[in-house]
Amino acid sequence: MIEQLSDRVNADAGLVRRGRFLSTTYLLEVGTTPWLISIVDGRVAAVTRGPFVMPSWAFALRAPEDEWAKFWEAHPLPGSHDLMAMIKRRVLKAEGDLQVFMANLRYFKESLAKLRATGASA
Repeated sequence: MIEQLSDRVNADAGLVRRGRFLSTTYLLEVGTTPWLISIVDGRVAAVTRGPFVMPSWAFALRAPEDEWAKFWEAHPLPGSHDLMAMIKRRVLKAEGDLQVFMANLRYFKESLAKLRATGASA
């Protein structure tokens, strides 16, 4: 499912425009499976599944697989509907250079919400 991220994000011209000044690589950890997601000028350039020997990333978002499944439901329940709500509940850990994450928070919220069952944005 995460492999679809590039297609879904890159098809949304508004989201790509929102991230037009963003170029980074971040780690998305779904349970024990790591994914490196590379963004260049707001477009998802690569989605690579781990394991990795020594991955290079600006920040990481880590949560158990069942919590990501709740987030990616078509209509997630309160507390699972938003990345910041998941951080507040302490089921999502954000680490690394959080300035990149926070400065582009809406982009990351909307791009990861593209993986919901309906593909709707947040």
